[in-house]
Amino acid sequence: MAAGGRGVRAAAAGAAAKQYRPIHGQPMLAHALRPFLDHPRVGPVVVVLPVEDAAAPPAWLVGLAPGRVLVVAGGATRQESVAHGLRALPAGPVIVLVHDAARPFADRGLIDRVIAVAELGAVGVPGLPLADTVKETDAAGLVIRTVARERFVAVQTPQSFPRATLETAHQRARGEAPATDDAVLCERLGTAVRVVAGSPRNLKVTTAEDIALAEALAALDGGA
Repeated sequence: MAAGGRGVRAAAAGAAAKQYRPIHGQPMLAHALRPFLDHPRVGPVVVVLPVEDAAAPPAWLVGLAPGRVLVVAGGATRQESVAHGLRALPAGPVIVLVHDAARPFADRGLIDRVIAVAELGAVGVPGLPLADTVKETDAAGLVIRTVARERFVAVQTPQSFPRATLETAHQRARGEAPATDDAVLCERLGTAVRVVAGSPRNLKVTTAEDIALAEALAALDGGA
């Protein structure tokens, strides 16, 4: 679980880091963790926090699932943070899921779909078709071309990986330009990456407006 950032776009001055912001009375990170802790096929969960928080994790997180939730310190980038979490993962699991704490509404069906892809030896990423027209622009904002949106998807997490593949991808990525997600690192290896159906509810909370939307979704779920 990648929760090593500070989420400055979503936070007001002096506010808690985004992953700790309350959503319907519970920290966003708690919402993000719940579907994985409740899933019968998910084992240990590594939570990557900012360095100072990993040294003294929130009490609610420590008590959430004793012995099953492991807390480690993140790095300077999301990619480094995931690599830290991967190194802390105990021996045994052969499939790894990487999820962002900023997505508090993943569900069991979504988790099942990406796991099924990793079991076949590929990388599984959830994605949604684009509803808007997509245009490429230059630095001045002038349109260069309009692209066929039918061939594009907006990618979400959780993403699933054969463990050995993800470990190799992170090892080879050292010193390279950071990637925006872990699937990119595997694409560089030539590993097959398959898109499965994402969820419109699998919102990524980035701005203050997103927090308001997350509050509304959580209220519809009764806070679950």
